[in-house]
Amino acid sequence: MEDLVATRLTRRRLQRLALVLPAPLALAALNGRLAGIALAQDDPATPDASGTPVLVPTPSCVDDDDLDETQAQTEGPFFTPDSPERTSLLEDGIAGTPLLLTGYVYSSGCQPVDGALLDFWHADDNGEYDNQGYRLRGHQFAGNDGRFELETIMPGLYSGRTRHIHVKVQAPDQPVLTTQLYFPDEPGNASDGIFDPSLVVDLEQIEDREVAAFTFVLEVPEDTE
Repeated sequence: MEDLVATRLTRRRLQRLALVLPAPLALAALNGRLAGIALAQDDPATPDASGTPVLVPTPSCVDDDDLDETQAQTEGPFFTPDSPERTSLLEDGIAGTPLLLTGYVYSSGCQPVDGALLDFWHADDNGEYDNQGYRLRGHQFAGNDGRFELETIMPGLYSGRTRHIHVKVQAPDQPVLTTQLYFPDEPGNASDGIFDPSLVVDLEQIEDREVAAFTFVLEVPEDTE
C-alpha cells in the first residue's frame, strides 16, 4: 500500500480504491486526508456508525467528462450470443495475468442503472477467441447501485489490434450499446485503427492482479430512470 499512499489520488482513483478495497485499506491510502466520492463537488466522506469516514463508492458526476455517453464501437467477428450468466470467467486451464474489471453503469442523468445487462468477451492469453464454446465469455446484471464486477484475465494480443475487451451494455428495455474497452500505455494503441481514448480503463496493479475500473454512461430516457 505504500506506493498508493505516495501517489496523488484523483477522484477516479478514489472510486477505484473504494470498489476494490475494504474501507479501512481505502482510508489508509488517503494518508489521513478525508475525501468522498459523491454527487457534489467537495462532499465530505460519509462516517459510519463509529464515526470513521468511509468512502462512498459511486461516480462523482461532477467532472467535465463524467456524463459523456459511452461511445459505441464495432462488435467484431467473434461475438457469440447466449453466453452464460457469471461474474467470473476464470476456469481451470486458463492462463494469464489475473484481472478484476469493476465499475458502474450510469445514465447520462447521473443515475445508476439498476439491472443493466453487461455481456463480456475477449481473447485468451494467446490472442485467440473461443468460437466453439463460451471460454472467456459471460454476462451479468448490474446491482441496484449500477455496480458490476468481473474476474477474468488480461486479454492477449492478436494481429492488427491492440489489447481490448468487447462488451455489450443494455439498460432494461433500452437499446444495446456495443463497445470495446482498452488499456493505458499499450504500444498498439497508437496504431489501432479504431482505438478510442475515451474507452481506456483506469488500471492499477493491486497485490497480485491488475485492477481496472470503468463507468459506462448510457442515454436512458428520464421517465425510465
